[in-house]
Order: sequence, then structure tokens, then C-alpha cells
Amino acid sequence: THLGLKASRTEYLYDFLRHTESEYLYLVGDIIDIWKIKRGWYWPEINNRIVRLLIEKASRGTHVIYVPGNHDEFFRDYNDFDFSGIQIKLRAEHITEDGKRLLILHGDEFDAITLNNKWIAKLGSEAYDLLIIMNHWFNWVRRKLGFGYWSLSKHIKNKVKKAVNYVSNFEEAVVHAARQHDADGVVCGHIHHAVITDFDGINYANCGDWVESCTALAEEEDGKLRLIHWLEESADLIDGVQLHEDRNRDRCVVTAN
Repeated sequence: THLGLKASRTEYLYDFLRHTESEYLYLVGDIIDIWKIKRGWYWPEINNRIVRLLIEKASRGTHVIYVPGNHDEFFRDYNDFDFSGIQIKLRAEHITEDGKRLLILHGDEFDAITLNNKWIAKLGSEAYDLLIIMNHWFNWVRRKLGFGYWSLSKHIKNKVKKAVNYVSNFEEAVVHAARQHDADGVVCGHIHHAVITDFDGINYANCGDWVESCTALAEEEDGKLRLIHWLEESADLIDGVQLHEDRNRDRCVVTAN
């Protein structure tokens, strides 16, 4: 989500939270981008509305669990703390409706660059921010020409061999951790790469991000996970479309980044 980052697509996130209900809502890290806030304060009113909405959901009975990431690692010092009904956990465990045990974490602990070379990670974060700005203006031109949204930044990342290998190595490390915890699957964020796949019997799910793709994960009534692509599924004011009042209800929703 990266609240505090100008490129964060907060209008879409707010729309998503307004139009979905669930028993469980997992916030899997990097919700507040403290790295970015330290370099320059940026906190528009919509960020306050998002925080208030999360607290409101918790007060109405939704189990809201916040698993901090590396951009908001400050909150890791408050493990098991309850903030206005929002529970802070370093890691969480979720049992699906069909009895599967899922390990839920952010995932930066499996990123060698973040762990061992924090300055490189921060430099990479700056480069990524620049790429997102380029992506914004690229799509502004596309809209003027009558074309739909297309992620230039995602295309560039997918074409870079090292980036592809980085994602693959990350996924394997996270799945290994799930296997060590005797879990049936793992849910994470961190790398902004939304996917649901299987690694030798271990279900791997990444919820993606709200900077580019506006994605989340949902558990349906039968316990199966599905990806939500909110750019495609929403009727959003950003595109001048009337907001609908129907609420999608899932048993569990996971969002992050």
C-alpha cells in the first residue's frame, strides 16, 4: 500500500475497502511507507480515511491483523499490540474453510538484499519510485490516446533476467519456510508480484501491491484463494463511473504493499 508514497493508488484502495467485507482482513506489510515519510512528509486526507475505515471494520467485528514489513518495520516492536482493534503480529496463521493451514508473513526476511545490504535496498526503492512515476505519465498519454492501462514498469521488470531470478529465488525461500512450519501454504507480499501457484504441494500466494497492480487475495466460501484485480473489477470514481453499493463478501481478504 505504501501510504506516504505519492504514487500509491490510494483512491483504488479506499474504493476496495469500502466495497468488500470479510471475517478476516490481513494487512501484510508496507502499509505505511516510513522510509518515504522520513525523506519528506506526504500524507493526504485520503490516507486518514483509509486508516479510519480499517478501524471501523475492526469495530464492526472484522478480525484485522497487521503484519508489518520492512518499510514499516517500526511497528514490529509492537508485536501482539492491539491498536484500536487492529492486532499487530510479526507472523500470522490462518486456517481456511477447507482446513488448510496458511503461514502469513510479509517476506522481507527472505530477501538477501534487504537483510544484508539495506542501503542497496533503499537505493532500489528510489529507482522503483522513479519507474512508477514514468509509468504514471506513460499511462496518462495512453488514456489521452484512448488506450487502457498497461504497466510499463511491470513489463520492464519482467524483461530483466535478474529481476525474474530474484522473484523465483524469493518464492522458493518463502515456500521452504512454509514447509518448515508444516504449513499447507504461505501468503506474503514484499515483491509486488501477485500470483497464486503450487510448489510441490505447498500453495504459494502473493497479494501483489497497491502501487501498480491494485491486487489482493480473497478466500472464498470453499476455502480456495483467488486473486482480486481491483483495476478490472471495480466501478471506481477515478474513471468517472458511478460507485456501486453492492459489497463483495469473502471469508478472508489479504492486502499489502
